[in-house]
Amino acid sequence: MFITLEGPDGSGKSTQVQPLAEYLRQEGYTVFTTREPGGTTISDQVREVLMRLDNRSMYPRTETLLFCAARAQLVEEVIRPRLQRGEIILCDRYADSTLAYQGYGHGVDRDVIRSLLAFATGGLKPDLTLLLDVDAETGLRRRQTGGGEWNRLDAYQLEFHRRVRDGYRELASLEPERWVIVDAEQTPEMVQLAIRGIVTARTGI
Repeated sequence: MFITLEGPDGSGKSTQVQPLAEYLRQEGYTVFTTREPGGTTISDQVREVLMRLDNRSMYPRTETLLFCAARAQLVEEVIRPRLQRGEIILCDRYADSTLAYQGYGHGVDRDVIRSLLAFATGGLKPDLTLLLDVDAETGLRRRQTGGGEWNRLDAYQLEFHRRVRDGYRELASLEPERWVIVDAEQTPEMVQLAIRGIVTARTGI
């Protein structure tokens, strides 16, 4: 089972991954958590290039290719082998992030991105994608006050983040059998309860 958590910056994805993993482990499942970009030695090196604030001159096409490169390594080295062993994979961001941020946010041709994603992932899609939905203003305010990593993508203008959020919602509407939208403006505890209910209902776990 391959489950991804998506959403705008500040939606709380990283906060929700570990409690969900612990819940599933208590139910008797072998669970592995990872994140994008990153998750392998090579992918983490690509992440550093992508997130550095002093790389503001990076072009959207460069950004798109780097995300896909990090993802290709993660899929081949970590995700696919663990799925083949019967594990549950929880991933903080995956291919849909590239469509949302580079496709809708930057305006890179989404058909081109889809072709790149198919190549980078070998066609591997999640079984379930949870969209933690929050408006751009709230998300960025959380990022600024939460004490976490403030990176190059966070620093994009508000209108960019609004396009990303709208993109995510459109992606969810195109594949309702895979996506479920979660109201991420609730408390973290309420969001976690909602996520557990969705995972149980959609997967039979």
